Amino acid sequence: MTALVGTGALVRLALRRDRLLLPVWVLGLVGITLSTASGMYELYGTEELRQQLGATAGVNPAFLAMLGPIYDHTTIGGILAWRWGVFGALLTGLMAMFLVTRHTRAEEETGRLELIGSTVTGRHAPLAAAVAVSALASLLIGVLTGLGLTGLGERAGGAFALGLAFTAVGWAFTGVGAVAAQLTESARTANAVSGAVLGAAYLLRAVGDAAGDQGPTWLTWLSPIGWLEQVRAFADDRWWVLLLPVALSALLVGAASALVTRRDHGGGLLPTRLGPARAPGSLGSAFGLAWRLQRGMLLGWTLALFALGGVYGAVARGVEQMLEANPALEKVMAQMGGSGGIVDVYLASIVGIVGLFSSIYVVQATLRLRTEETDFRAEPVLATPVRRVSWVASHLAFATLGTAVVLAAAGLGAGLVHGARVGDVGGQVGRLVGAALAHLPAVWVVAGIALALFGLVPKLVMASWAVLVVFLVLGQLGPVLGLDQWAMDLSPFTHIPKLPGADLTATPLVWLTVTAVALMAVGFAGFRRRDIG
Repeated sequence: MTALVGTGALVRLALRRDRLLLPVWVLGLVGITLSTASGMYELYGTEELRQQLGATAGVNPAFLAMLGPIYDHTTIGGILAWRWGVFGALLTGLMAMFLVTRHTRAEEETGRLELIGSTVTGRHAPLAAAVAVSALASLLIGVLTGLGLTGLGERAGGAFALGLAFTAVGWAFTGVGAVAAQLTESARTANAVSGAVLGAAYLLRAVGDAAGDQGPTWLTWLSPIGWLEQVRAFADDRWWVLLLPVALSALLVGAASALVTRRDHGGGLLPTRLGPARAPGSLGSAFGLAWRLQRGMLLGWTLALFALGGVYGAVARGVEQMLEANPALEKVMAQMGGSGGIVDVYLASIVGIVGLFSSIYVVQATLRLRTEETDFRAEPVLATPVRRVSWVASHLAFATLGTAVVLAAAGLGAGLVHGARVGDVGGQVGRLVGAALAHLPAVWVVAGIALALFGLVPKLVMASWAVLVVFLVLGQLGPVLGLDQWAMDLSPFTHIPKLPGADLTATPLVWLTVTAVALMAVGFAGFRRRDIG
């Protein structure tokens, strides 16, 4: 029996289990890409508009930090690669990491992989099957993207260069997920490790791109997401750059294959830290236990968004360069309030992105309830005098109040750096922390949806991620896709005042808070009335 015996059967099993999940990921990402391309024809349908975009986006540090450089502003395909490339790479990387973890570490953690291993199945078969499914999904995204853009009339070489760049990023993070699955004992921690690598790749790219030609652009070459940009789809079509993520994927998958045989089944290579012989008094309550379980993730997200806010704040003043490069835009901005107005527009946009990132944290924190339940740790706790409402409320407190900490950290990072550059640290910190916290009601709505699914239909609780992706598309790409206002209003983030710069209106914030509380109440009521598990 070889180490890969049974791989084909496990691939078929994974495809069977993900028969709904995989089409949503693949068709969703391809559909967003093609819809965005269609919207670009309306936004930049004339040569004059494309020239104006190239004159501003190509030299502006703010655009460079958020979206990267634009290598071809003369074609819709080149503008698409700039506008959607980074976000498409992030989502493809997330899909790849989640798929690998789902079919390796998660299966091992639940005990199903041990049952499969008792049959005629090789030691490397589960990992090989997970990598194959993730690689196939990434390849489908690339090929369908290339075919779709070609069908829209874009140049085939550029279309497939962009599509296969998405594929290569997916393959790179397939390797990241494979290694992370060997390091830890839980799928949750494996996803956290992979997510930290993805976040670091995004930050490296942002810092390297924002510096322009005069700064440490070599940082971009350290990031798989930066490699997607360096392919320069629809411009140079540098196919050789695709070899970098492919080589990284092969290296990481090979390392993961070697690590599989160097650990016990169910264990991880990183040693598990044993707790003290006697539990501290803080663990005598549901809240204390929730703090022990949630504190690591809260600290990680706080530091990550503080750093992200600092990166975005560092390039805020560079937005003013747009006025020098585009006299027509200068006239428009003068009517809106001058250069201060356009800086506030930029700051509002990055605060909106931070708000969406914080929603990832709130979903993770809320879904910890389901993890504790399915791993049979909730039932022993609830067998004590701890009430169901208290147990849910203890975790929900970290999902809601923890989000405030995460958002405040992002605003603090942006305010400190931007304030230091303009000589007004105190004023900018207050403005940007307040602008970030204004997104709390919208993020709480996301938490309410996740909790309602947990209480009513726990088997569908993972649909919380799909809801978050829908909100991302509606908020960030709704205008580009030409969606009607009623459709964009389905996202709670659409109703948040565009702070700083806009007037603070309390009415939408109050209604979003009421909606979030109502959804949470539904979740509490549903959990009280259903069976555990």
